[in-house]
Amino acid sequence: MAQDESAQLLWSRPSRRPKVTREQLAATALAIADAEGFEAATMRRIAGELGAGTMTLYHYVRSKAELRALMLDAIMAEQLVPAGELPAGDWRAALTALAHRTRAMFRRHPWALSGLAQAAGDTASAGAGAGGPHALLHFEQSLAAVASTGLPPSDRMDLISAVDEYVAGFVLKTDLEPGLESVPEEAGPHVAAYLDALVASGDYPHVAELLGTGDRWAALAGFGRSYSADERFDRGLNRLFDGVAAQLAALPD
Repeated sequence: MAQDESAQLLWSRPSRRPKVTREQLAATALAIADAEGFEAATMRRIAGELGAGTMTLYHYVRSKAELRALMLDAIMAEQLVPAGELPAGDWRAALTALAHRTRAMFRRHPWALSGLAQAAGDTASAGAGAGGPHALLHFEQSLAAVASTGLPPSDRMDLISAVDEYVAGFVLKTDLEPGLESVPEEAGPHVAAYLDALVASGDYPHVAELLGTGDRWAALAGFGRSYSADERFDRGLNRLFDGVAAQLAALPD
């Protein structure tokens, strides 16, 4: 007896009317989200960009949740290391490669930091996003990356999560948040005076030690230039991995 198509998940249901592919739907939705934000990628807007009727799109996806599942899986495709290029037997190198791909994806799609969580919740509740092919392949690559650690499964999953959380936090705090370089040059003297007043109160002894007795604004700005964002990303990632390496070294043979 044939499976009831209405009960099939998005990924196992055949796509109809090949004039528009699901890949085109996802690419158009991502382009709109990149330009105008996640919420702007509506069925009506996508249909307009594709020159199709809104109802026509429902031959490919049945709901907003399914559309977001397509977007989520397209995002995951960008995180994949090309076939054959994931370092084998070297967990640090493999996780570094995946971390760099993930960071690059978030920088291309800043809305994804919040949008992905919303999309994942929507698609999971609707059953639309279970087992998207690129999402599963990204998970497979992540598992392959940590396989050589010899850690138990729960600790491997914990390590994968730690790397993902580090990358997302770094992008949010460093790549997307304005830094000291965004402060106008003419504001420098005012910031310096403000810092001097705070330090003079005696309530910030560690800040006073860090900034010294000279131009405190220049000193603070200088710390921001000590390492580039790319250098800081790798330094932080290596510190995380150093901790894992120490844990592995302490495991009994």
